[in-house]
Amino acid sequence: MKDLIMCVCQGTCPSFQKMDPFEVVNHFRRNKKIDFAVIHPQLCATDGDNFWKVLLSKNEDIDKVIVAGCDPVMQKKMFGWVFKELGFNESKFVGVEIRNMSTEEAIKAIENAL
Repeated sequence: MKDLIMCVCQGTCPSFQKMDPFEVVNHFRRNKKIDFAVIHPQLCATDGDNFWKVLLSKNEDIDKVIVAGCDPVMQKKMFGWVFKELGFNESKFVGVEIRNMSTEEAIKAIENAL
């Protein structure tokens, strides 16, 4: 399975104002480039940790997880511990920076990660 998760920093961060996150995920759903898409308000919060634990509990079915949000280095720092705890192969994780992008720019950045 190939999964797209968008983290939108609670939906209030100014760096996401030029983008329609629903249009971004729908682009990939409509074009069948992913198996599922999720918009999460804040993956770095406690409920984000819970989300990862549920998503990755059967991680042998996952081929690639693309997280579109903040800086990929920060993403790895924030999520790396849960990947290790759950035995998720980090090489299947791809972080994509989409802050301060328009809808079209975000789609292109994610396309490049696919």
